[in-house]
Amino acid sequence: MGITGLVHAGVVVEDLDAVVEFLTTLGLECSEPMMIEGEWVDRIINLDGTRVEVVMVRLPDGTDALELAKFHTPLANAGAEPAPPPNLPGIRHIAFAVDDMNATVDRVRAAGWDTVGDVVDYRGMYLLCYVRGPEGLIMELAERLGS
Repeated sequence: MGITGLVHAGVVVEDLDAVVEFLTTLGLECSEPMMIEGEWVDRIINLDGTRVEVVMVRLPDGTDALELAKFHTPLANAGAEPAPPPNLPGIRHIAFAVDDMNATVDRVRAAGWDTVGDVVDYRGMYLLCYVRGPEGLIMELAERLGS
């Protein structure tokens, strides 16, 4: 026995409201924030005095996709540049399927964010695009072409 499925991916953010606004603009559903604290969470993540605000991000079908976490305590030492390049080692983006690339990109731009590069047709199979949100968060959008 091993992995049987994906539960969610965790993303630590500083400006929870801005990231929620960005993801909602993309068409994702976000729960109300909840505060998580106590000895059990301290033990899981091996930090003392943890107080973290969490928002669950769901796909339109109700499936959990992301857990956004804003740590109130303990505070991390921030030092990363505000918009790291998409080729920085580590998990750099999350890809989501969209049904209308142009409309989604238009919504993102109208809300004040932009694409990292261009919308590209990949071999007639997908339209692909990276969009950059708050705190340098990169989301890849993929619209399947044809049937």
